[in-house]
Amino acid sequence: MTNRRSIGAVILFSMIIAAVFNFRNVINNYVSIGTLAAPIFLIATILYFVPFTLVIAEMVSLNRSAESGVYQWVRSSLGGRWAFFTAFCYWFVNLFYFISLLPIVLVYAGYMILGEEWTIQPWLIAVLSVAIFVVATWVSTKGARWIGTVTSFGSTLMLVMAMLFIVAAVGALLGGITPANDLSPGGMRLDPNSGLTAWAFLGTLAWIIQAVGGAESIGVYLNDLKGGVRAFARTIIVAGVAIGLLYALGTWLMGVFVEKSSVSYSNGIFVTMQAAAGHFGLPGDVVVRVVGLIMLVATLGGLLIWTSAPVKVFFSEIPDGIFGRRVGARNQQGVPVVGAWIQFAIVVPLLFIPTLGAGSSINDLLKIVTNMTAATALLPPALILIAYLVLRVRFEDTVREFRFGSRRVGLAMSVFLLAVFSVAFVAATFPEGQALWLTLAYNVGGVAIFLGAALLWYQRYLRRLRALSPQEAAAELAPTAPLRSQENTLALQADRDAQGPRAQDPVAPA
Repeated sequence: MTNRRSIGAVILFSMIIAAVFNFRNVINNYVSIGTLAAPIFLIATILYFVPFTLVIAEMVSLNRSAESGVYQWVRSSLGGRWAFFTAFCYWFVNLFYFISLLPIVLVYAGYMILGEEWTIQPWLIAVLSVAIFVVATWVSTKGARWIGTVTSFGSTLMLVMAMLFIVAAVGALLGGITPANDLSPGGMRLDPNSGLTAWAFLGTLAWIIQAVGGAESIGVYLNDLKGGVRAFARTIIVAGVAIGLLYALGTWLMGVFVEKSSVSYSNGIFVTMQAAAGHFGLPGDVVVRVVGLIMLVATLGGLLIWTSAPVKVFFSEIPDGIFGRRVGARNQQGVPVVGAWIQFAIVVPLLFIPTLGAGSSINDLLKIVTNMTAATALLPPALILIAYLVLRVRFEDTVREFRFGSRRVGLAMSVFLLAVFSVAFVAATFPEGQALWLTLAYNVGGVAIFLGAALLWYQRYLRRLRALSPQEAAAELAPTAPLRSQENTLALQADRDAQGPRAQDPVAPA
């Protein structure tokens, strides 16, 4: 294990907030399905985010010496082939996330500078996004301390703004304001006259799952965290509950100031905040600029997290023979610099593809890329859950500091989550109202080409490895849980010896 302990629980909490919580997710889902998103957020937190963070905590506990996170988690129960495929998926789907994140940076910058929506062609947004991504890639190679500083500031501003909005909305309700939307349970239903079908709702469900996702990206910073596995598990669970409550309450209170029909994906947060400011007699133009600044800083913090973490996941610990030693080489901060710039080179052409189907509307562009991002974002956690399912079935006796309940609880929850993922993924991949050519070329074709190429590339590596050493090839495909169990036993014994004769064995019985 490395000895880089440079960040504490507060910084980790802020990094989780930056990677997961974004008021834009509140806006997107309110625009799509109204206040119905509030209870769905709460349900998603209870039934998905909290259980999934416990799964992540157990995987981290099992692989406490791993640098990359996802790759080693999956390899522990499924072996090298599926570990590589999962790491590739996690990195690959993140490429699409950039396509939705980078354009919104420009939208927020426009509101901060102009105080109103910036009318800009989608193709120009793609060009400017490339320039932003150059800077983000360079900063992301500076390690957790640099990223933590930026994200801590941005996430703090985001949380303060979210809490002020919640307090203002509650205050307005107590002051007798007539809500713009029906906030009763009856108002949180799928309106048959809204034009939103059940299939479209299931597609939006993928957006909500994605909104409370991202916890797995923080696993790569375990070796940077003071306090180790226990501090990681405690911090990530607390952050998950806080994020879910913020999402649910924030979405419900959106209906206090603005009607669903008056907001869009690009202007929703500004229209809402301006309406709230007007209710309390505050200057709306100033509030809009301040909100633009906050959203810009917070979004840039999230951009740095997602520029760095997936690169570490994919390039840090995959075998050198797959892409070459130089591609996976890490700097002193544990970041594969060459891999980060390869990611940049791939993202650049992907930025321009959605503009072909977006016409001249930034909202159409944001809807296309958000939908595609939500669909592909379900792939990595689904594969992690499959690996976890196999872990509890085949390797229940492996030694680890933390377990997600009994074997029966772990198995039942992973099966349930996989079923939900499957339905949401199909609905989001084939959204209603999107041009068929765009769905086939971008949603289906892009995924098939990239994932197929990854499997063929790995098979090429495996053939070469078998020719050199059949034993090494067999070891590459074998699960590493037994090896991790031995490592953890020695590490836990060392911890007990360091703590003295009263130290207790923290490993839960199988």
